[in-house]
Amino acid sequence: AVTREEALELYEDMVLGRIFEDMCAQMYYRGKMFGFVHLYNGQEAVSTGFIKLLNQADCVVSTYRDHVHALSKGVPARSVMAELFGKATGCCRGQGGSMHMFSEPHNLLGGFAFIGEGIPVATGAAFAAKYRHEVLKQSSPDGLDVTLAFFGDGTCNNGQFFECLNMAQLWKLPIVFVVENNLWAIGMSHLRATSDPEIYKKGPAFGMPGVHVDGMDVLKVREVAKEAIERARRGEGPTLVECETYRFRGHSLADPDELRKPDEKSHYAARDPITALKKYIIEQNLATESELKSIEKKIDDVVEEAVEFADASPLPPRSQLLENVFSDPKGFGIGPDGKYRCEDPLFTQGTAQV
Repeated sequence: AVTREEALELYEDMVLGRIFEDMCAQMYYRGKMFGFVHLYNGQEAVSTGFIKLLNQADCVVSTYRDHVHALSKGVPARSVMAELFGKATGCCRGQGGSMHMFSEPHNLLGGFAFIGEGIPVATGAAFAAKYRHEVLKQSSPDGLDVTLAFFGDGTCNNGQFFECLNMAQLWKLPIVFVVENNLWAIGMSHLRATSDPEIYKKGPAFGMPGVHVDGMDVLKVREVAKEAIERARRGEGPTLVECETYRFRGHSLADPDELRKPDEKSHYAARDPITALKKYIIEQNLATESELKSIEKKIDDVVEEAVEFADASPLPPRSQLLENVFSDPKGFGIGPDGKYRCEDPLFTQGTAQV
């Protein structure tokens, strides 16, 4: 059971994720975004169910499907949209783009373009939290800061997954491994790619709890998430949670999505997590239809404003290119006059034609 305030917070966050992603599709096809853009439609119950239980100091490590995780962790919609537009006002100053959302103030430690790449980073963040708590005595009185590592079913056949499960359990790290099992790894069915498709069973093999949950039901996800996060905070170690969910769009906006059968898609579309939560809220008399409509209108305005902000924002200056790459960019690629050395006609003299 949830209170009225909790239910409305969950609904607003899920609607934000859905409307934001729908707008991303529009902007991508209008040529405002470049590269690969992976949308989260259908999986909102997982992000909202887990991340809305976190404190500010807790960390989230995402994948290339990271926009909604960023929004749930509190990164403003305008910062995420501006990043997608490649603008200087984005959360990574326009240098990260769709697959690399990062925000230090929100402890969002990144989206990662390669599968499994974020899991060791999340394990390291959890180790740092334990070290701060036990050695430096810096943690909060509530307990340890918790890290959530999000990844998909395809990643669970990769080495980093197994190595980090072992390490996290060995050191009792405050981490929750959240598998967003949307049944497809790009165009590869989960059932064809793994010897045991029940991913949650891999947790007990390392000595940690493994839990399976309906990832299309935000209240069920939240219940499981609460237990796993509280367990990690108490210092009792990691949990592996498999959320069985479904993406309503192709793998990315460049994917024609011809491999999944229409009846499979329609089966999951009928189980839309936002529609289900809306039905629950109204049936339980937690809010009226008009109150939920006003939330949707508010989110529409937020997303429209995010697009206007992103569109009007400046592109990053060229001088930003070498920042955070070399310890002394001025001593490496930029001359004393502030110009790039590669712009000097003599720069390539004596080398093969560039």
